[in-house]
Amino acid sequence: MLTDAQCRHAVCPSDKNRARFTDAGGLYLEVSPAGSKRWFWKTYFDGKEGRMAFGSYPDVSLTAARKARDAAKLQVQWHRPSASPQIGKTKDYTHWWRHIQGCSLGVVRQTGTSME
Repeated sequence: MLTDAQCRHAVCPSDKNRARFTDAGGLYLEVSPAGSKRWFWKTYFDGKEGRMAFGSYPDVSLTAARKARDAAKLQVQWHRPSASPQIGKTKDYTHWWRHIQGCSLGVVRQTGTSME
C-alpha cells in the first residue's frame, strides 16, 4: 500500500508515457512525465476493464481517494446494472456508471478536499 510520502515523491521516468503506483483494491496514482498526479480506480465490469477518476493529488489526498474507492465499491455491489431490466437489455451502463462516480466524488467532497 502507498504512503503519503511515496505519493509526494512519485515521478514518471522520462522514457515512459505514464507511471502507475498501486495502492490496494484497484486504486492507483497515475503520474505523467509533466508531473501531474491523478487518482484512478481500476475495475472490471461485464468482462471489460474500466477506470474511474477521483481527482488530482494533492487536491485529493490518499485517505480521500481510499474513501472514494470504498464508496464506489459499495455502490457497485448494491447497484448492479444487470438487476435493472432496462439497462440489462440495452447494455448502456453510462447513466449507471455516472451515478456510481457521483456518489464516490460526493465522499471526496465530504472529506473537505477540493475537486477543482
